[in-house]
Amino acid sequence: MDTLLILTILIVFFALAFDFINGFHDTANAIATAVSTKAMKPRHAIIMAAIMNFVGAMTFTGVAKTITKDIVDPFTLPNGSYVILAALLAAIFWNLLTWYYGIPSSSSHALIGSIAGAAIAAAGFAGIRWEGFLKILQALIFSPLIAFAIGFIVYSIFKVVFKNNNLTKTNQKFRTIQIATAALQSYTHGTNDAQKAMGIITMALIANGYASSSDIPFWVQFSCALAMGLGTSVGGWKIIKTVGGKIMKIRPVNGVAADLTGAFIIFGATVIHMPVSTTHVISSSILGVGSAHRVKGVKWGTAKRMIITWFITIPISATLAGLIYYLINFLF
Repeated sequence: MDTLLILTILIVFFALAFDFINGFHDTANAIATAVSTKAMKPRHAIIMAAIMNFVGAMTFTGVAKTITKDIVDPFTLPNGSYVILAALLAAIFWNLLTWYYGIPSSSSHALIGSIAGAAIAAAGFAGIRWEGFLKILQALIFSPLIAFAIGFIVYSIFKVVFKNNNLTKTNQKFRTIQIATAALQSYTHGTNDAQKAMGIITMALIANGYASSSDIPFWVQFSCALAMGLGTSVGGWKIIKTVGGKIMKIRPVNGVAADLTGAFIIFGATVIHMPVSTTHVISSSILGVGSAHRVKGVKWGTAKRMIITWFITIPISATLAGLIYYLINFLF
């Protein structure tokens, strides 16, 4: 078995491992509000999220194509296999580290930062397709800001519309609605996040001569969807506790407002083929809703820790990927 084939198999394995980890690392965000308000039992929420993630991942491929061709050129990237393998290992390490400490960091930031860092190590700054990379970076930066603003607006509208309703009865109704909104958010998560691993595998197939276009093979789409669904079924309790309770005390009406906001932003990004951080979007939606409900009710200490993690993820993962690239290059 030649070295190129071994590297391709390793990349496929670690890409699916990344997707599996993404399942229990990021998907917890989609069901955190429904679990924290007891709209759904944790086991039922996880099963539902796993199914909806799989369905979402099987629906679209536009984001995968963006990952494949807009950050680097897989047709001309030197040592493409080393770059991709280094990026995956760095992203997986960062995801596991932040999961261990219960910090809802972004798998998207980690992966995109890692690809950029490994590509720069291999080919210098000329190895980056800056127009595409900066466009992705803008989507990652602006999507949580938009989510915060829309979350604030949606909950402000809810407050006006339901201000004269009986609080207990309203919460009961919204607890039922939350089941649907959590399912919707899990679906949109699958439409965006699972595609990132699809893009990575396709990039490797092109770089190693096993594919000639950025079209996503069906087996790649199916295996990534399955890996994310299985990862989701494992659950991510540390992240659920942070998103579901350590940002603010979430009631059903808050949860519905946050879920609808998150689903709208994530699906909108999927439609225009832009990868976004589902973690950032969902957390920012909750922060926006919390600010509209009661600014002092938001636990800004947790929010501050999350925001710091958001900012440091890309440079740290890029540096890690660069170092891992040099190590792989030395070993092979």
